[in-house]
Amino acid sequence: VAIGQKIGEKDDDGAGRTVGATLWIFVFIAIAITVLLFGFARPLAALLHTPAESFEKTVSYVNICALGAVFTTAYNVISGIMRGIGNAVLPLIFVSIACITNILGDLLLVGLLGMDASGAAIATVSAQGLSALLSLLIIGKQGLPFAFSLRSLHFDRHAAGQILCLGTPIAAQDALSNLSFLIITAIINSLGVVYTASIGVGERITFFANLLPMTFISSMSAVTAQNIGAGKHDRAVKALRSAALVCLGISLLMSCTLLFFGDVLSGLFTSDEAVISGSALYLKAYALDCPIVAVLFCFIGYFNGCGKTFFVMVQGLTSAFLVRIPVSYLVSQLPEMNMFQIGLAPPAAALVSLVISVGYYWKTCTSTRIPIKK
Repeated sequence: VAIGQKIGEKDDDGAGRTVGATLWIFVFIAIAITVLLFGFARPLAALLHTPAESFEKTVSYVNICALGAVFTTAYNVISGIMRGIGNAVLPLIFVSIACITNILGDLLLVGLLGMDASGAAIATVSAQGLSALLSLLIIGKQGLPFAFSLRSLHFDRHAAGQILCLGTPIAAQDALSNLSFLIITAIINSLGVVYTASIGVGERITFFANLLPMTFISSMSAVTAQNIGAGKHDRAVKALRSAALVCLGISLLMSCTLLFFGDVLSGLFTSDEAVISGSALYLKAYALDCPIVAVLFCFIGYFNGCGKTFFVMVQGLTSAFLVRIPVSYLVSQLPEMNMFQIGLAPPAAALVSLVISVGYYWKTCTSTRIPIKK
C-alpha cells in the first residue's frame, strides 16, 4: 500500500526509501518468527491439544518451518513489492514455481521417501527458498521502475513509520484472526482423530477455494493505493465494484463445486471413508462462505489501499472473537454434532464482517472523498 501510494504520487525517491525500510522491517520479523516458533513449537503443540499419535510430527513440522522462516518472509516481501508497483505477473511466476517445486518435493520426500510431516515441511520451505532466490535474480536483472540504490537501504524512520502505521493493524488482525483459528483447531482436536483429519482435509481444499479472493485483497490494495495516491478516488471505487462482480461470479462456481463434489475432492487427500464423509459435510457448509468471502475480501483490499487499516482490524476481530469462536464452541457442545455444523462458523463470521464493511463503506466512502494517508 505504501509503495502503491508513492507510485501514484510519482514520488520515485519515496518509493525507493519505502522499499529499503520494508527490507529492514522484515529482517527483524524473520528473526523473531524463527526464534519464537523454534523455541515454542512443543508448548504450542500441547496448547492446541494435538493428538498424541501426531504430536512429534507436528513439532518437527513447526521446527523445520521455523528454520525456513527467512525464505518464507523474503518470498512474501518480494511479491508484495512487485504488487505495490503494479506488476502482478512476476508474483504469479514466483508462486507457480513455488507450487510446482512444493508438489514435486512432496511426491519425493513424502511419497517415495516416507518422511511424513518433516518431508512436507522441507518441501514447502525449499520451494519458497527457490522462489525467493529466483525472484531476487529477476529483479536484479530487470530493476525497479524507480531509483533504488545502496542509499535506499539506509533505515528511513519516516518510511518505516508509515509502513508500520498502515501495516500494524493488518498484522494484528491477521495474527489474532489466525489465533482464533488455532483456538478452533484446539476445540476440534479434542473431539478425536477423525474430526481432526476431516477438518485438516477440508481446510486444504477451502484454502485452494479461497486463493482467488485472497489475491483480490492484494490486487485491490495495490490498485486502490495507486489511484488514491494520484487523487483518482472515483476510479478506485469503480475498481472495487468490478473486482467484486468478477470475484463473486467465479466464487459461485467454486461454491457449487464444494457443495456437490466435496467427497470427490476429499478423496484426493485420503482413502479413509470416515474422513472423506466428514470432510465432505464440512465443505457443504463452507460452500456458503465462498460468495460472501469473495465480496468481503474485495472490500478489505479497498480499505487497505485507502489506508483504513484500523477499521479492517476491528471488523476482522469482531467477526473472529464474537462470532467464529463462539459458534464453533457452541456447536462442539451439541449432543449430535457433525462436521456440517462445525463448518457453519466461517460463513457466519464472514457474513457479519461483510455487513459491517458494507455499512462502513456507505457511511464514510460514498459521502466524502477519501483522504490520502501520509
